[in-house]
Amino acid sequence: MNNRGSTDSLRVPGEVIEIARTLRDAGFETWCVGGAVRDALLGVNSLDWDLATAAPPKTVRQLFRRTVPVGIEFGTVGVLDRAGIMHEVTTFRRDVHTDGRHAVVEFGASLDQDLARRDFTINAIAYDPIGRQLHDPFGGQADLARRLVRAVGDPEARLAEDRLRALRAIRFSARFDFDLEAATWTAVVGSAAHLSRLSPERVKQEIEKTMEQVRVPSRALARWRQAGAFASLVPALASVSDQVLAAVDALPMPGPKTRPGRRALRIAALLSDVSGQSASRSLRDLRFSNLNVVWISALVDAWDRLGAPLTAQLVAPEPPSDASLRQLAAAVGRLRIASFLRLAAARWSALPKEESPAPRRVREVYRRSLRIAFRDAIEVSDLVIDGDDLRSAGIAAGPVYGKVFISLLADVVADPSRNERSILMARAKALVAEFAGGGAR
Repeated sequence: MNNRGSTDSLRVPGEVIEIARTLRDAGFETWCVGGAVRDALLGVNSLDWDLATAAPPKTVRQLFRRTVPVGIEFGTVGVLDRAGIMHEVTTFRRDVHTDGRHAVVEFGASLDQDLARRDFTINAIAYDPIGRQLHDPFGGQADLARRLVRAVGDPEARLAEDRLRALRAIRFSARFDFDLEAATWTAVVGSAAHLSRLSPERVKQEIEKTMEQVRVPSRALARWRQAGAFASLVPALASVSDQVLAAVDALPMPGPKTRPGRRALRIAALLSDVSGQSASRSLRDLRFSNLNVVWISALVDAWDRLGAPLTAQLVAPEPPSDASLRQLAAAVGRLRIASFLRLAAARWSALPKEESPAPRRVREVYRRSLRIAFRDAIEVSDLVIDGDDLRSAGIAAGPVYGKVFISLLADVVADPSRNERSILMARAKALVAEFAGGGAR
């Protein structure tokens, strides 16, 4: 199918038109391609406009003052517009060899050859921003209208060229609430056994994009489970429950102007039925940053240890006491308590109504816990005495200090009025004598 037509519905930024015109004036055929064209046809605005051109990469770099060698070996040059926004300009190419992870490409291809190597028909539509013409040789517009994700050409061949396409097919289907064409879904399932060949970084990025772009992530995550993608890539999630997936859905989708912690919280919810140690191992295997590994696995571990007793407290007739909420905040940490309670609320929202705390009580406990966490002493550094005070009292430094401060903090968490210098010093001396006499084991 070769479908050329005009459209006035696409609004291409002037800077992108300027890049295309510079290439055209130099004698090189140039088209807008990829996700921005797809999104524009769906009525979704995008700043990420990419172009495909007959110009070789070296020529592209000569024609523009500010460029970035994004992937010269694959024909891609980043061109920065006047606002500093980068647009990828890629030379028409065709694959000469692929191994499911890497491709060797050859330049000098035609536009149709370039579009034929793309993954799905909805991503294989080109737009001429100067002549205002669409070029759609594979029926992508019809698939947009039918709300269908369909591979270009032979689905098994397309997915074998790059196994990440199996995960991308799932994400696009979930993001736009499209169906997956039957043959394409069969190829996705067939790709599962080969997904372990993907680099951990690419899998991590796909998980992050799913959390960032899909309003209802369970649509994608359930297909990961069904296709066997989790079994191949994140074994701890091979049998992830519908209840966990519903909890992920309950957390808000990160937006371009929202805190990045929302994405991490969705990932924590996805891992919330495994142990903190297992979550940490899975995240490290996927090459998440140390900061994300520590933060997410700490939330997962806290839910594993504290989720059940906290649930029991909140479904009881009487609300939890300040003392119990101080203990909770001390166990979770002042800077994690808000995220932990958001994770807890998401998990509770997925329970049957008779088993979950009332939403009003959840909101009340959230407010009280944050107030307590930032008002009361819940960490050793909040105590009014420190190691210098113990040394001044003649207590020799050593491992005993750690034991003393842990005990002092437990006393203060139970009764904040005990956070007085005279009380703590007297208690510290008594503890040292107790430990020296073998009272602590």
